[in-house]
Amino acid sequence: MQRAERLLDMIQSLRRRRRPVTAETLASELDVSVRTVYRDIGALVRQGVPVRGEAGIGYVLDAGFDLPPLMLSPDEIEAVLVGMRWLSERADPTLARAAEDVVSKVAAVLPPHLKPVLLDGALFAASYPGDLPIDQVDVAAVRAAIRNGRKLSIEYSDESGHATQRMIWPIGMTFYERVRIVIAWCELRQAFRHFRTDRITGLLALEERYPARRADLFRRWQKEEEKTREEWERCKREGGESAVAEAQPRTTTPSTSLARPEATSASAAG
Repeated sequence: MQRAERLLDMIQSLRRRRRPVTAETLASELDVSVRTVYRDIGALVRQGVPVRGEAGIGYVLDAGFDLPPLMLSPDEIEAVLVGMRWLSERADPTLARAAEDVVSKVAAVLPPHLKPVLLDGALFAASYPGDLPIDQVDVAAVRAAIRNGRKLSIEYSDESGHATQRMIWPIGMTFYERVRIVIAWCELRQAFRHFRTDRITGLLALEERYPARRADLFRRWQKEEEKTREEWERCKREGGESAVAEAQPRTTTPSTSLARPEATSASAAG
């Protein structure tokens, strides 16, 4: 690996972390010696890259530093290509168009020798024509509510067709092969719940913010999910097939019922 390429990889390694990373960790990732890492850090600092830290403690890249858009490797270009092709098949129409626009914008700034990697790329995502559930509402409004920490009033039909009116605090969305799941706090159930977008039959986006930080709610949901998975794994080890069937995680009704989340900030945006 040439030094210029190694320095870019080091910057990327620092960018993806929020906390200081040790020289030993960087050396392991880049397959170089710790002494080389120290020399490279010094070179970056001399070139004006805002790296802070010291030997024995760790290094961190100051917020706000970025690389020119042309600094993409073939692997990174292919990652963009596959990701955008996957989204174009499985996202709502607005997000699918945005994925196509991303590819066009990246292609516009790539140097000539790298454009074929993107425009003639041979990496694809599988498609399922005619087999995907159809959404009845504008899922782009759901994504906007997640970004802005706004409440949603929805009409929802469960697997059996039973319809309910819900007020939810959307905090995330998971994209599966054939369905999309909204992760939200449900005021009706007073717990976190998962909602398939194709089963939302009505939607009203409200201006009202929910009284908690989205990031805090998301971390709380993650802890619940981890606890549920641990209980399921324990039942698999100890209880046999009947216990596994009883304890299997549910995709629409997480098992733990919680008290209403308290406000943690004047702003709900995560």
